[in-house]
Amino acid sequence: MQQPAGVVKLALAVALALGLSACSPIYRNHGYAPTESELSEIVVGIDSRDAVAELVGPPATSGMMRDDAWYYVASRWRTVAYRAPELIERQVVAVSFDDDGTVANIERYAMEDGRVIALNRRVTDDNVAGISFIRQLLGNIGNFDAGQFLGE
Repeated sequence: MQQPAGVVKLALAVALALGLSACSPIYRNHGYAPTESELSEIVVGIDSRDAVAELVGPPATSGMMRDDAWYYVASRWRTVAYRAPELIERQVVAVSFDDDGTVANIERYAMEDGRVIALNRRVTDDNVAGISFIRQLLGNIGNFDAGQFLGE
């Protein structure tokens, strides 16, 4: 028994529509960066951290807040079908503060600027650099005696 031509055409049209819709990009936005109009309300040399927090809000995560600067980061990602997400836009707004907590500078960077911003400058200097976990375990053999465990 043959299928009517209309049913076959409808099935092909549905299959084509599903196939094309699977390839349409999906866009996701992450983070927040104040707009130029919001930043224009901040007066450099006058406004404090509290004023900035009131006008544009604090950065979304506490890791973006330091004593000398606040960083606002907004990213836009595109995903097409099975491919890995691709970063297509990133905005970083850096609001710098002087020692008194007054706004010293406001800068906006885009992905095209190619600027690397150190969001965290802490450096942990540990004494086990270059020593593997196994070496640390085996290195402790012989550093204790049985009297320590027996309470003698």
